[in-house]
Amino acid sequence: MAHSLATLTARHQAQISQQRTPFTLRMHRALSWLQRAEAAGDDDDVAFVCLWIAFNAAYAQDLGQGAGGGTSERQAFRNFMADVCALDKAKALSALVWQVFPGPIRVLLDNQYVFQPFWDALNNPRSDGSTPDHWREAFDDARQRVHRALAQQDTERVLYEVFVRLYTLRNQLMHGGSTWNSSVNRAQVRDGRALLARVLPVMLGVMMDCPQRFEGRPFYPVVRD
Repeated sequence: MAHSLATLTARHQAQISQQRTPFTLRMHRALSWLQRAEAAGDDDDVAFVCLWIAFNAAYAQDLGQGAGGGTSERQAFRNFMADVCALDKAKALSALVWQVFPGPIRVLLDNQYVFQPFWDALNNPRSDGSTPDHWREAFDDARQRVHRALAQQDTERVLYEVFVRLYTLRNQLMHGGSTWNSSVNRAQVRDGRALLARVLPVMLGVMMDCPQRFEGRPFYPVVRD
């Protein structure tokens, strides 16, 4: 099934015509940011930020567990990736990972600058006076884990690792850790935009196929006075 913005919007309108739900509200928000990302032209920074907001609008759900609920955010994130990959009957996500973006994915996953422990070690050196290179062990472990997933064509695991790295890139941009249009991190922003621009519409399409699996409320519902 095609996953263009126009196709997704038409499907969303069809679902709204049947019933407005928390799911359709989250999709409405996600599609609005996806549309804005497509209008960003050659501004990779703005496009990446808009695409991440679109992803978050679709993914983030209030499952009613409250503060300190039974599932950590990281585990909920992993569960979401597992659900989307399992429900992707057309294997469109696998096709993107293994046929369209294998090169950029490998480059991204081998990039220390989108590996959060690298920055944690740099910003918070150990009090024992050891060098800030202790992050390398974690990086090597993660790289071995990723390469095993790549060798096994484990789409779920690879996508999860990709989005964890993109989350670090998102933090750099959203928290003022990067200059707009900077040449320093241009490759990862460009590749991150390209990945999200292709992967996110497929994810939204899969979610629309099975809305009952993603029916949690948005954390910021519409409130009318």
